[in-house]
Amino acid sequence: PTVSWFLLPVCVHLLCSLLQNVAWKKEAVQSSQGNWAAAGRAVDGNTDGRFHKGSCTSTEEESDPWWRVDLQNAYKINAITITQSDSSENLLIGGEIWIGNSIEANDTKNVRCAVIADIPAGLTFHFSFNAIEGRYVTVRLPGVLKTLRLCEVEVFPTDYVHPLPNVAMKGGAAQSSTLPFAAASRAVDGRRDSFYSAGFCSHTAENEAGPWWRVDLRRTHIVRFVKVTNRGDCCAERLDGAEIRIGNSLENNGNNNPRCASISHIRAGKTNTYHCAGGSMDGRFVNVVIPGERKTLTLCEVEVYATPTGTTPSDLTY
Repeated sequence: PTVSWFLLPVCVHLLCSLLQNVAWKKEAVQSSQGNWAAAGRAVDGNTDGRFHKGSCTSTEEESDPWWRVDLQNAYKINAITITQSDSSENLLIGGEIWIGNSIEANDTKNVRCAVIADIPAGLTFHFSFNAIEGRYVTVRLPGVLKTLRLCEVEVFPTDYVHPLPNVAMKGGAAQSSTLPFAAASRAVDGRRDSFYSAGFCSHTAENEAGPWWRVDLRRTHIVRFVKVTNRGDCCAERLDGAEIRIGNSLENNGNNNPRCASISHIRAGKTNTYHCAGGSMDGRFVNVVIPGERKTLTLCEVEVYATPTGTTPSDLTY
C-alpha cells in the first residue's frame, strides 16, 4: 500500500474530520510485560508520553517484542497514530505496524502498513495509507535485546467520521495594529473572500516589526489543524515566513506560545491547512505572527478546527 507518515493529524475531507479511534479500551496483549506496564495502557485514551505517569506499556528486553490490539470487528483502516514514550533512547526505530485478521505472526494475509523511522521522545506519529481491512493491529520490533514501549495506539477506520467545528468563529480576535475597515475580526467571519476591497480581510499597519494576529477561543481546546486564507488581489508573499503559535499564555501578546507550524508560502487567494507537530496542541490562544522588521500581516480567514479539552471518545456521537 501507499504509505505516508508524518508528525501530523489525519485529514480526509475538504472539511477535515475527527475519526473514531476504534482501538480505545479494546483488549490488548503483548509478548511480555516489563515495569508493570500492561498492554492495555496503550489503548486507555491517554496520550501522555511521560512513562513515569503510568499510561505507557513496556515489554521486557527480548528478541522481537510485539504488542497487539483486538478491535473485535474487522475494519477498513486507513490511519494509525502512535505516541512514543519520553525515553532518552528512541526504542521504536525499526518497528513495524501490521494489520490483518490473524494473530499468527507469519500469516501472509496480514499486511505491513508502515515501518517506524524515528519518533521524537514523547510525541505522536500519524501514519496514513490506503485502506487495509483487519481485526488485529500489531506493532512489532524486530531484533535482539529490544524493548517495545508504547504510550498510545489509535486506530482510525474509513467507516466513521465526526466533523470538527471551526471554533475560531466563536472567538474574539485582536491584532498588533489595524488599518481602517480591516479589523482582526474580519479574519474569523466565516468568509474566505480573498479580495481586500471586499472588506472581509484583516490588515495590520504596513512595515511594522513582528506584526501579529490572535484569536481567543474562550477556553482551552485541543487544536488539530488550522486553515489560513491568504490575500488574493496582491501581496501574497507578505505572509511568507509567518508562524502559527498556540498556547494558554498572553506573554508577548501570545507570541511566545509553542509553534504549531510555519507558513512557507500560500498562493494568492488560496487556503492552506497546517497541522500541529505532534498531532495536536492544547491552547486557548491561536496566533499568526511574522517575525522580522518591516512586515505587514493580512489575513482573509483563519479557521481553527478543535475540540475542547477533556473530550474523550465517549463524549462524541458517531
